[in-house]
Amino acid sequence: MWIEQNNKLVKEYEFEDFKEAFAFMTKVAEVAEQMNHHPWWSNVYNKVTFELSTHDAGDKVTEKDEALADAIEEIFEAM
Repeated sequence: MWIEQNNKLVKEYEFEDFKEAFAFMTKVAEVAEQMNHHPWWSNVYNKVTFELSTHDAGDKVTEKDEALADAIEEIFEAM
């Protein structure tokens, strides 16, 4: 579940290993590029953490962030 915290949507995903986490990030990168909305993210071994906000809107959560969060969730569920 995505949590709104400090004007950002935040979520951490956990995978079997680094390779699976990186494959997930690659898929998210493709969608983010299509949406022209790029996340702040962090990867350590099998964990990927996101913080989504819209810089053009003053670093707050917008519909763009909610749409990207939904897309990320769909990618995760499909893996």
